[in-house]
Parts: sequence; structure tokens; C-alpha cells
Amino acid sequence: MSLSRLLRRFSEKNSTINGKAIHAQIILSGRRADVQTDNHLLAMYSKIGCIDYARKVFDQMPERNVVSWTSLISSYSQIGISEEALNCFRSMVLESRIDPNDYTYVAAISACAQMEALACGKEIHGRIYRTGEAVNNFVKNCLVNFYGKCGLLRSARVVFDTIHDPGTVSWVSLMSSYVRCGENEEGLRIFLRSLRMGVGVNEFSYGTVLGTCAALEFLDFGMQVQCLAVKLGVEMDQFVVTNLVHFYGRCGDLELAKRALREANRINVTAWTALIGGCVHLGENAEAISLFRELHCFGLKPNEQTFVSALGALGKEKDVEGGMQLHCSIVKAGFDSFTFVSNSVLDFYAKVDRLDDSFEVFRSMDAREIVSWNALIAGCVNLSRYEAAIMVIRSMFSDGFEPNVYTFSSLLNVCGELPAAAWGKQTHCRVVKPGLDSNIVVGSALVDMYAKCGRLKDARTVFDILPNKNIVSWNTMITAYAQYGSGKEALEIYGAMVTNGVRPNDVTFVGVLSALGHTGDLEGALAHFGSMAKDFGVKPRADHVACIVTLLSRKGRTREAYEFMTNSPVGMNNVVWRSLLSGCVANNDLELGLYAAQKILTIDPNDASARVMLSKVYADSNMWNEASQVRESILGKEAACSWT
Repeated sequence: MSLSRLLRRFSEKNSTINGKAIHAQIILSGRRADVQTDNHLLAMYSKIGCIDYARKVFDQMPERNVVSWTSLISSYSQIGISEEALNCFRSMVLESRIDPNDYTYVAAISACAQMEALACGKEIHGRIYRTGEAVNNFVKNCLVNFYGKCGLLRSARVVFDTIHDPGTVSWVSLMSSYVRCGENEEGLRIFLRSLRMGVGVNEFSYGTVLGTCAALEFLDFGMQVQCLAVKLGVEMDQFVVTNLVHFYGRCGDLELAKRALREANRINVTAWTALIGGCVHLGENAEAISLFRELHCFGLKPNEQTFVSALGALGKEKDVEGGMQLHCSIVKAGFDSFTFVSNSVLDFYAKVDRLDDSFEVFRSMDAREIVSWNALIAGCVNLSRYEAAIMVIRSMFSDGFEPNVYTFSSLLNVCGELPAAAWGKQTHCRVVKPGLDSNIVVGSALVDMYAKCGRLKDARTVFDILPNKNIVSWNTMITAYAQYGSGKEALEIYGAMVTNGVRPNDVTFVGVLSALGHTGDLEGALAHFGSMAKDFGVKPRADHVACIVTLLSRKGRTREAYEFMTNSPVGMNNVVWRSLLSGCVANNDLELGLYAAQKILTIDPNDASARVMLSKVYADSNMWNEASQVRESILGKEAACSWT
């Protein structure tokens, strides 16, 4: 057997000892290895995961060719050491003056995609274009994936359109790019187009479509895709099973998610983690925590993603002690070295109002990425610590990190909450330069920022030029018009949304009902309230009931408002009772007003606004002693403050 075949055989069997023995034999023989033998040694060490040995072989090679460089660059890229992969690519091109081949380009572009190194990736693409080299579909697929990961969907689409006879990989790359940027509806349209073009379905396209249906909560469509995959005999590997569990969990059917897990050929920790994540998404946090504990009974060890999902459940439960214990387990297991796990720990502490601990975790991280900065910024914003958020953003820029779409989204959120229209416009300019204004996440954030700053015309302009809109974009525009009393315009947007085939959700109907409240259209509001569950499968929430109660009360029909509340299956909260109380104050309904105030104070005895309105009810009824007693009870309340 030749030396080359022997080295290939040992690399395929992942036999480190035998591979090293052959290498030792070559050294002891005193025979000078040729470039082909060195390349086989380099490839063997790369395949068995000994990247340090591979680098030593490379550094000692008296002669190197394009295969040598490509093997090393590919090895670094595949194990995630992307920066070193790009350093090798530069050395190959600039110092050794060796022209890359298609495999070299694939490895280098993949490294750029991992790092989201937009400038470097564009340089490589520019080199391909300038040299006029005819590259194969593998390189073009990598370029589609690269531009998708960097959020430049137009560029991804342009590259895709140059692919002659795109196959499954090409279509999946394009679909994944749109899904990754939040353009899930367009992702599904691309999938349907690929089916019409006769492209086959494999486990990757199947899993990606299931993930898209999960994000959109399209249960029926996802089940149709599942039937198609079963009919075509798509392999139910670990990737598919995990996505199937995730899909049913996100769509609110935990029983089917559990069934998918049970019927898998082999229960794996990733699918189990997906089930925990589904519980967290549906607010079943106690069950998620229980599943995390139960995992050990099946002989499974939690991985880094399992810990992240469990932390999410504990964060929503505000279980500080449990989260701190889990943090200790993460450190003990060594998972704190994973940057995205530390990001989740950071996020957990922010959610339980321990921002100082979030900063401590951030400072202790060995390596930070843009997601780490984004998590800290988002934590500051969610806790209304806007000055801290701005400080973090400045530190991020000074450390040389380039903002991505989620950084800009958080920054625009700060500008909207303050409000700071001038900063918002500057951020908008910064977004336009790299072409991120067409991204659906940034576009929605821009609409929201301009709306909160009272610039509805600017908000509408941004909304109208968005190339693709999702449910968040439509809801943001509807809510903005509703909040500023432009009920007619809000309803026009809602009509256009339905016409475009976008399915409204619970947030949509809060905006619609608020808009109808401003127009005083009671019949229209009741009709839309009824159509929520009937036509769109949206369960009414207390916020929806509050909108109807407010509208009835404005028309002086407080008794009907109360009857509507009592007949509703929705549990009433302070918001609904406060809407009724406000109506009773306006209509001098003492009896019902007292009852509503009593309900509010039963839920929250420290609710000062309820006491203020109760005092007004007494005063309007000439019950001055009672009004005085209520006013005295709120003298100790804290003074409010404003950012504006």
C-alpha cells in the first residue's frame, strides 16, 4: 500500500497513533518528503483534529503549493479559528504569490462568514470578480451564505441569480440567509419556488423550513411540510428531530413536541434542549426547569445550549437563587468559556434586575463578541438605564467592534425611549451607509424610533421603502398611528397588512382596537374583537378587553362595559379595572367606580393612580370627607420623574 493511501486510511479512521507512527517512520528514514507527501501529512493531522501538528508540518515544508495552503486554511476555518484562516489566506496571496483555487475561496469566504467580516469578504469577492475566474457553484453558495450572515440580502440575491442551475444547497443557502435576517415569509416563498423548480427536499432544507414555520408559528404549513418529507423519505437525523421538536414547541403544541421526541430513534440532548426551549417560549417555565432536572435520569448530560435554555426559564421566573446555582454549575462544567453561554448568564442577571452582576460577568469574559455587547446594551435598555447603555455603546466603538443589525436596533430603541430624534437621525445615516436600512430588524426599529419621537411622516417613509415587511414592521406602524390618535391611518395599514397575506397576532389587535377607540367606532371594535379568535385564532388578552371597556365607557355605557368584562373568559388585571374606573370617573358612576377601585387595590394595594381616581369619584359625588381620607393616604407616594 502506498504511503499516501496509508495516510488517507488512518485519517479516515481517525487513528492518531498510527498516523503519528507513519510520520515518525518518515522522519527516521531520513528520506526527504516531497510536497505531495507533506500535503497528505498535513491533511491527515487536520482531519484527526491535531491542528498544531498540522501547522508544524506546514511550517517545515520546504515547498508549498496551493493544496498545502488550502488544507491549512480549510482546517482553521472548519474548527472556527477564522482569523488565523484569513491570515493564512493573506500570506498565500500577498507573500507567496500563489493563486487560490475554488476550494481555497470556499474556506476563506466561510471564515469571513463565521466572523461576519464584511470588508474582508467583499475584498475576496472583488478579487474573484477582477481576475475574471469562472468559479463553481460551491464558491457562489458560500458567497450567498456570507452575505446572508452579514445581513446584505440584496447582495446574496444578486450572487444567487448568477448560479447556473442552482441545486438544493444553493436554495437552502438563500433561504437560510433570509430566515437568519428575520425575513421568514420570504424564506418560505423561496422554499415554495424551489419546489416549483423541481429541486429536491433534503434534511437541511426540511429542518430550515421547520425552523421558519416555528418562527412564524405556522402550524398547518409546517405539518404539511412534515407530510411531504415523510412521503419523500427524508432521513430523520438529529438535526431534523431537533427542528421538529422546536417547531411544535414554538407553535404551542407541547404534546406533539414530546411525541416527536419520544418517537425519535435515539433521544439526544439537542432535541431535549429544544423541548425545554419550547416550554420557555410558551411560558411553561416550571415545566422547563423540571425537564432540565429530568434530563439526567435518561443518562444525558446537558450541553452548553441546555444551560442557556434553563437560564432563560429561570430568568423569566425571576428565580435569582436558582439562576445563581446554575451559574455555578456552568462554571464547574467549564461552559463559562463558551462566549454565548456567558452572554446568557449576563442576560439572566439583567432580567432579574441585577445589572451590576451583568457588568461583572461581562468584565470577566475571556473573549467578547458583538453579541456580548448587544446583550449588555439590551439589558441596560430594558431596565431603562439609558445612560449606562450609551456608555456601553461608546466603549464598544472604542474597542473596535462594528455594530450589527441588533446593535443598531438597541441604539434606535434608546433614541426612541429618551426620545432623542437627532441621535436617531444620525444612527439612521450610519445604518444607510452599509445598506442595513433594508434589513427588516433595523427597518422596524427605525419605524419605531421615529414614531416614539413623534415623527410619524418619517416613520411612514421608512415603512413604505422597506423591501420586505414582517409582522413586527406592520404592528409597529399600526401601533404608532393608534397612539397618536390617527385611527383612520392605522386601520388603512391593517387593511393593507391583511391584503398582503400577513397574519395578524395579538399585538396587531391591540393597535387596531386602540385605533377604533380613537375613531369612536364601537361596532367596528366589537366586530374585530370577535374576529380575533374566529378568523385568526388569536386568543383575546386583558389588553384587548381594556380597549373595548375604554370605548364603551367613553360613550357613557359603563354598565355595559362591566357586563362585557364579566362575560369575557379572560382574567382581568389592573389595566382593565383602571379602564373601567376611568370611565366611571368621567361618567360620575359612584357605585361601579368604588367597586372597580376596590378590585384594583385588592390586586395592588400600593396603586396610587387608583387612589387618585377614587378621590375624584368621591369629590364629584360631594363626599368630601371620603375624598379627603383617600388623598391623605397617597401623600406619602414617591414623586414621579421624566427624561424629557
